[in-house]
Amino acid sequence: MDGQNVAHALTEERVLEALEDVIDPELGLDFVTLGLIYGVEIRDGDVEVVFSLTTPGCPIGPQAAAEIVELVGALDGVGNVTPRLVFDPPWTKERLSEDARFALGI
Repeated sequence: MDGQNVAHALTEERVLEALEDVIDPELGLDFVTLGLIYGVEIRDGDVEVVFSLTTPGCPIGPQAAAEIVELVGALDGVGNVTPRLVFDPPWTKERLSEDARFALGI
């Protein structure tokens, strides 16, 4: 792989970086910082993003899924993007990053 391809290789880190633009409108923080991204699976350019919401009743699920498809789909080398919403295990405040804890005063 030449240097240019290495720089643009589709990696979990690049996908997570793109997902930092998925913002929870109520909390004003991104899904990665909030610990709402449970996993990223890359297979032959197709990407599955497993995510959760702070509560099962949170109404932003469809909006978040659409943003995941849009943002991850814009990365070089991405084929299909499949967002998968899960509630098991349930999200808890322990999943928050240090930055999120500071921003939320926790």
